[in-house]
Amino acid sequence: MALSFRQTEILDIARTEGRVVVETLADRFGVTLQTIRRDLTELAEAGHLDRVHGGAVIRIGVSNIGYEERRRMNDAAKAAIGRACAQAIPDNCSMILNLGTTTEAVARELLNHSQITVVTNNMNVANIMVANESCDIMVAGGGLRRSDGGLVGDLTAQFFQQFKVDFAIIGTSALDHDGDLLDFDLAEVRVSQAIIRQARRVFLVTDASKLARSAPVRLASLAEIDTIFTDAPLPEGLARKCAEWGTLVQVAAPQAGAQRA
Repeated sequence: MALSFRQTEILDIARTEGRVVVETLADRFGVTLQTIRRDLTELAEAGHLDRVHGGAVIRIGVSNIGYEERRRMNDAAKAAIGRACAQAIPDNCSMILNLGTTTEAVARELLNHSQITVVTNNMNVANIMVANESCDIMVAGGGLRRSDGGLVGDLTAQFFQQFKVDFAIIGTSALDHDGDLLDFDLAEVRVSQAIIRQARRVFLVTDASKLARSAPVRLASLAEIDTIFTDAPLPEGLARKCAEWGTLVQVAAPQAGAQRA
């Protein structure tokens, strides 16, 4: 399918934001809602997007979006989430940060923390934290996933079993409306599950677009999470479950006028 200029731009917006909304696109391009709906339908039929109520989201299926594309998506929201999470972490503590572009946003906000220990299987996190001379960095062993700098596998999970940290800061590829955290890679999920077991408190950092996605492997439940840091209120039913589970929800809205990297 040959994309029109407008459809190409719509697809670029969807790749950056994670989803697009019919009304917003109609205002942006100065066309009717029906024209945008037709564009989204054609993009969905071509395999680029999945239609959802009121708009569309990037199609994922059973494989994750590429790292560079994920890094650009919702970056203002991730920065806000990173700031909020880092503010909840004191100096003089230990933590594990796992894979994901949102945990990398947390790492960038930890650069002024003092006397902290960061244990990670994320090479990008380790490289970020090098700039903090007051941070001890420990990097897990395991198989290196070249696509995103992640270390995964049984050796990685065994490495984390040697620690008992104050905080685990984890991400997720998708968040089901029943409160399950979902991912694509079973080896990565096993590592994340080991991380959760070795932490006194567990923080989930994820933007709200993950509620519009799906993935095949269950990682954990929000019932196992102490606090979820996100950029928009959870759906009413899920928020009610979190209240029942004692899972705190902290909404960190992106700053007005925030610029994308």
